[in-house]
Amino acid sequence: MKRSFSKVLRTLVVAAGLSLTLASGMSYAERAAMAPLPSPSGVDIPPKSVPANPNSLANGTQAQSQPANPSIFTSANSDPYNFVSIPDKEASVLIQRSGEQWRVIRNGVITVYGGWLLAIAFFGIAALFIIKGPIKLHAPLSGQKIKRFNGFERFTHWVMAASFIGLALTGGLILWGKYFAMPLMGGVAYGTFLNICKNIHNYSGPLFTLSIIIFFLLFATRNIPGQGDLTWIKSFGGMFGGKHPPAGFFNFGEKIWFWFGMTFLGLVISGSGLVLDMIVPFMQVEYIRGTMQIANIIHGGAAVLMMTMAMGHIYIGSIGMQGSSDGMMSGYVDATWAKEHHELWYNKVNK
Repeated sequence: MKRSFSKVLRTLVVAAGLSLTLASGMSYAERAAMAPLPSPSGVDIPPKSVPANPNSLANGTQAQSQPANPSIFTSANSDPYNFVSIPDKEASVLIQRSGEQWRVIRNGVITVYGGWLLAIAFFGIAALFIIKGPIKLHAPLSGQKIKRFNGFERFTHWVMAASFIGLALTGGLILWGKYFAMPLMGGVAYGTFLNICKNIHNYSGPLFTLSIIIFFLLFATRNIPGQGDLTWIKSFGGMFGGKHPPAGFFNFGEKIWFWFGMTFLGLVISGSGLVLDMIVPFMQVEYIRGTMQIANIIHGGAAVLMMTMAMGHIYIGSIGMQGSSDGMMSGYVDATWAKEHHELWYNKVNK
């Protein structure tokens, strides 16, 4: 009798426990379940369980159990600024969605495609030089010199050229150095070296900007489209027809470099660089993460395009054409060179 009573008692206790467990489970099931948080990276596709409006997460179990404590993770995973008690409002965004977008564009589009663009331009010019060699004059040098640039014009050009080369080299190391320089130098040495490159880059930028402005003021009137440009375009600079088309002080190819390569891209690079240096004059700029990321993308993309165009300009102005470097080296060019490459200007000078 005692044994049967104990069995019945144990059965009742177990049944009561199961009933209480089931009742508590049903009670919790009636409360709104908190959906999983979105991916911290901000780029993954959220599962269907995540609501379209992340702010609805605040209505879940956390909001019910801690009504005075909003979901900080919801705020951290979005771009809008939230309240903080310190002056730096950037601290109110713990994870920035657009930061991943910037990383993809900077390390994907600019680094990869920009690198391929520079490589194609470099090896294309090298192949052109190997196959065809430099452009030779059809007549021997006359020995007669014609003044082309004065001292101040040449000084401005070489300041702009030197600062541009310094910016291109240091900027290239900042953008691509981790792929070839860091494995050779090691992380610590590369970090120190890159810090030096960054300072050279930052201090060379304003000098480059100033030289562009002065050079523009000196040569803008000589680069206005005019007589001979249409002929130059039709013959593609003499590539079709076998004869160099007549041109003024600058031919149409040089004018394209002046207006688009040097002026437009140069000023875009300079403006975005001033933002990155946080020294924009005459206006108030909020140097927050989003602004700096946009400026960085514009700066890098325009710099790659300008470096690509500059390769052609440097090639033609140095080893690519006989006598082309004389004007910026000494200020004078041979009459044969002037007549063959800038016939309209030559005829105007010899009137």
